[in-house]
Amino acid sequence: MNTEFLLTSIVVILLPGTGVIYTLSIGLGRGWIPSVAAALGCTLGIVPAAVASIVGLAAILHASALAFQVLKFLGVAYLLYMAWSILREGGDLDVREEKSRMSLTKIALNGMLLNVLNPKLSLFFLAFLPQFVPQGTDGTALTLASLALVFMTLTFLVFTIYGATAAYARQYVISRPSVMRWFKGMFAATFGFLGVKLALSDK
Repeated sequence: MNTEFLLTSIVVILLPGTGVIYTLSIGLGRGWIPSVAAALGCTLGIVPAAVASIVGLAAILHASALAFQVLKFLGVAYLLYMAWSILREGGDLDVREEKSRMSLTKIALNGMLLNVLNPKLSLFFLAFLPQFVPQGTDGTALTLASLALVFMTLTFLVFTIYGATAAYARQYVISRPSVMRWFKGMFAATFGFLGVKLALSDK
């Protein structure tokens, strides 16, 4: 496996984005096991983008302004919804000791949708993966698929570590209401900012 690909992938994955913020917030609000579900959901959300890059469908998003805009604003709406769900009392990501049970399936589905509804992810894969396929390689599609699988594995591992770290700090946050409010405000503001940034972005 290309060392440059591994190092580049890790750097990209470590950068705070919607998946990282979501996994951290779940770790703080729900604990370690739910944060693993969040990490798994975010990882599975990469699959459509990876498949699109392999079969060339991402080029359609790049060429079709309408397709890009539709998917983009669906993503914007979902990011703003996530911001609202954090801020509202008793929301899905509320950080407190007593709260209604949220299924692991729902947590994973929310994480998956965050990535599925991000059109830039497919464009990123279209530009990112081919750089690490040697010229003249036989079975290019298989090589791209293996690179995508490695990227997804690294994503799951890194996000699980993020979630475990957040879960470890959970009791500290719960026992300090002011810290809890700060985290909720920070996560909500981050999702809101990412939504606005996506809305204002071009290709």
